Amino acid sequence: YIQAAMQAGVEMGIYPKDAMKMVAQSVKGAAELILNNDTHPSVEIDKVTTPGGITIKGINELEHGGFTSTVIKAIKASAS
Repeated sequence: YIQAAMQAGVEMGIYPKDAMKMVAQSVKGAAELILNNDTHPSVEIDKVTTPGGITIKGINELEHGGFTSTVIKAIKASAS
């Protein structure tokens, strides 16, 4: 995910090093929210999404592309 998000940033005109820092901070922030609040990821997602907003549009694109299913399959395959 991190590499793909960085590549998207670069395609959008962001310098690679800046894209890397932005993505890393985003992932770090998401992890800290879950750890500090002891909440399920869906709770935190609900807090930051609005109907028709850019966050939910991005999440929907990931799901339409099979993101969750692909991550689950990859982790299970790695554990075999």
